Amino acid sequence: MSWQPHWRPLTSVVGVGLVLLLMPRAIAATTTLKDSPKALVDEAWQVIYKNYIDQTFNQLDWPSIRTELLSKRYSDRDAAHRVIQQTLMRLNDPYTRFLPPQEYSQLLLQTQGQQVDVGITLVEAGELFRVSTIQAGSVAAKSDLKVGDEILAINGRGSDRLTLERATLALRGPAGSKLRLLVRREGRPQPFSIELTRAGDIPRTVNFRTLTVGQQRVGYIRLSGFNSRSVEQMREAIDVLKGERVQGFILDVRYNPGGLLEAGIEITRQWLDSGVIVRIQQHQREEAIRARQTAISHLPLVVLVNHTSASASEILAGALQDQGRATVVGTRTFGKVRVQAVHEMADGSALVVTIARYLTPRGTDISAGGITPDVMVATDPTVDLELRLNPNLLPRPTDPVMVKALELLNTKIRDRRSANVR
Repeated sequence: MSWQPHWRPLTSVVGVGLVLLLMPRAIAATTTLKDSPKALVDEAWQVIYKNYIDQTFNQLDWPSIRTELLSKRYSDRDAAHRVIQQTLMRLNDPYTRFLPPQEYSQLLLQTQGQQVDVGITLVEAGELFRVSTIQAGSVAAKSDLKVGDEILAINGRGSDRLTLERATLALRGPAGSKLRLLVRREGRPQPFSIELTRAGDIPRTVNFRTLTVGQQRVGYIRLSGFNSRSVEQMREAIDVLKGERVQGFILDVRYNPGGLLEAGIEITRQWLDSGVIVRIQQHQREEAIRARQTAISHLPLVVLVNHTSASASEILAGALQDQGRATVVGTRTFGKVRVQAVHEMADGSALVVTIARYLTPRGTDISAGGITPDVMVATDPTVDLELRLNPNLLPRPTDPVMVKALELLNTKIRDRRSANVR
């Protein structure tokens, strides 16, 4: 069987304790994978073979495993899924795993910002899909789409190439994005196109306010995740607080599990003008991602972290700490950053495969123990519970981590004023 790449947009996402890259999907050149359980199993084997970080496959004879897998019969897709899961378990890597279509859909919902749909339900109709219901008041209800319409293509991809799970997933996307449907309707001689604009809210991840401590005005920003709106929200927060003439900033990433990697990199660039942000180490290669002279503020900065600050939060905190841009305060971070590639399979399932690790600018492997704060401060269980339960909550004055952060920031502000740095 020969293989060829099927390219799709490359998007980086950071989940709890790991970095996820949505990668190009390999498809069989001579087999329709959604109709061949054995080809699906072989696709999974190929993904591991080409991408796994340990080329010894944790001391497994991976080529022999392929022979073993292809010697078996698979009754249906569920049987293929079970074998893929069992085979991945042999790698003894908890971060390399198989996601059935529904779990993969949930991963996208969690990591790419709020995904919204247009309010229609599809059912299979031979090789096509038929609109079975249209939700009242939805985007679809306000369009020309009708119950009973047959969907020939979704965003240019023929329905005969999609499973029902994948078609349902394709209906969803970020609020404001376009959905194009090729529709066939009884009584109309030719298929026609309908374009819908998805509507819905993406959760806010940036909340901020001005604090007055003694004679100092301080900007407090809480960053609870990294989604498609986080970069613009952070820019807004910095600009507004600068307009209120704050003299320094506290950036709080406690209980921030991660999100979009690009958002984490761009937010770091809003605080850091130059130098390495993070190093990607894969096999014998290393790539550095750098700042680009795009910092919005050079005012004194303190970053707050705790044991659940993970992934993109650790990349941001590690970069600002190593480059001397910020003082990091709190407790050691989660420390399980691994770079995974999410390879979407032909039937709407996915493989999450460990492909690399992330290092701070000075070479600290974040997965080996997380980011160690410059100043360790024990947490208050009551305050921690409040922050964990409410991503939009701003901390109370008795928060011991905030108290220490304000003390340190005031010292930095006084030192900056004494040095007459503008």
